[in-house]
Amino acid sequence: MNKMNKRIAKTIGVLSIILSVGCESPQKEILMPETDLKSENLIPMPSSIVAANSGFRLDQYTRIETSPDNASLQEVASYLSDKITEKTGLRLDSNINESQKNDAVIYFRQNTDKSWPNDEAYILSIKKDSLILEAPTAKAAFRGVQTIRQLIPEVSNDSLAEHSIWPISTGIIEDHPNFEYRGSMLDVARHFFSVEDVKKYIDILAYYKINVLHLHLTDDQGWRIEIKSWPKLTEIGGSTEVGGGAGGFYTQEDYKEIVAYAAVRHMMIVPEIDMPGHTNAASVSYPFLDGTGKTPKLYQGRHVGFSTFDTRKDTVYSFIDDVVREISAITPGPYFHIGGDESHVTKKGDYNYFVNKVEKIVQKYEKIMIGWDEIVTAEVDSESIAQFWADESNATTAIEKGMKVILSPAKKAYLDMQYDTLSPYGLHWAAYIPVDTAYVWNPETYVPQIPKDMILGVEAPLWSETISNIEELEYLAFPRVIGYSELSWSLEENRDWENFRVRLANQTPFLDMMNVKYYASPRIDWVKNKRAYKEILKD
Repeated sequence: MNKMNKRIAKTIGVLSIILSVGCESPQKEILMPETDLKSENLIPMPSSIVAANSGFRLDQYTRIETSPDNASLQEVASYLSDKITEKTGLRLDSNINESQKNDAVIYFRQNTDKSWPNDEAYILSIKKDSLILEAPTAKAAFRGVQTIRQLIPEVSNDSLAEHSIWPISTGIIEDHPNFEYRGSMLDVARHFFSVEDVKKYIDILAYYKINVLHLHLTDDQGWRIEIKSWPKLTEIGGSTEVGGGAGGFYTQEDYKEIVAYAAVRHMMIVPEIDMPGHTNAASVSYPFLDGTGKTPKLYQGRHVGFSTFDTRKDTVYSFIDDVVREISAITPGPYFHIGGDESHVTKKGDYNYFVNKVEKIVQKYEKIMIGWDEIVTAEVDSESIAQFWADESNATTAIEKGMKVILSPAKKAYLDMQYDTLSPYGLHWAAYIPVDTAYVWNPETYVPQIPKDMILGVEAPLWSETISNIEELEYLAFPRVIGYSELSWSLEENRDWENFRVRLANQTPFLDMMNVKYYASPRIDWVKNKRAYKEILKD
């Protein structure tokens, strides 16, 4: 017996003890249909799947169990229970009584003793009467929960028994992420998106195991986060957006609500305050910040590169210190993004001086600085992170400086690029990016000079110059961001376009359930929503 089978046998043995106590279940044995775990439409593709060609019975008698003294794991189990209710209408019991001890069980087990590939790895062991999720951490269990959610059929099989049953394919899934950082960026500065819009985006991203939402909070057109020590930033700077809309901003309580909502889904929020360029909204609010020598005015256009802070003024750094301090205090994650891109009117020496000064402020508040790839021209610390979007030479310089890199190449990963010439939203200055082009590239080798161990992860940015509501956001993001989830989670050898496009086509039930206004690309043979089809048959 190999090590994996021994480990699974040990886990099954622990559960068998739990299941063997008590009197027999009143449920009759139900002959479950043969299913193939390998043919399930899982995204992202797991590391390893071994099918057992049977079915686990998810029904009204199924229980969810976990260690009673493990609060974090119980929270994840409760999350799964809620999602099962949303999808099936079932409310699973977590209380054991003598008549239920032999019923089917979903069991959460934390294992910190074994050597896991990383802290988000998990194992799903699925048999006819037990579904065991084993993981080293709560966040790893949460990733496994997304796999369970995707394994639950959209409609029940009502021919197996007098009550509804959702058969789940049996077998073993061993899984772990390829990259630590798997993100999307949402630009709420050019157009503002409400707390509820952001929450919805978080929910969909979490389903596909994305673990970072990077919020682009400030730009020339708007300042979107309350800074209590500088109230005019939102009073004035938050009052407009591209095209002349009303703008808006998050209070610190709003922001904390987003952070908390993401935390339950084991997702990190990365705040970005873009500087020294893209700073017109700040300079309009407090003109002493301006370094252009002109009188700043509220801006509603799309042009970039015309603004800059005064990088040689001490009061500018006092201002930045307050901003970083207040945001860092309500951001539990380790990162603070300083932007740093397209600062075209900032002199080179002033730019480098600025980045060096701001890096020290970020570090003062115990955060790791992230910046767009231009920041590598300064003498930045090797702990800081470069986000590659445009200049490969900058990405190479980052590696030479010992910095890790986040891959967001505009030609491949920018969600605001149009799908084709007919797309009503988006731009195409970098490229047209249809669904297949978005998927068919390898982060591991995209910039040959970057070794894999220096790639922190992949992020798909969504700039909002051309969109103004959640439906337009969803059109640009989906389905492409689903492909980026696989590029950042799945091993290179497990990624294949023809296989992915079939699995993507089968995401329609979830996307429809979430009311996602995705782009129905003609390159995908979209599968009819089985849940909706069943309702039509009923009528």
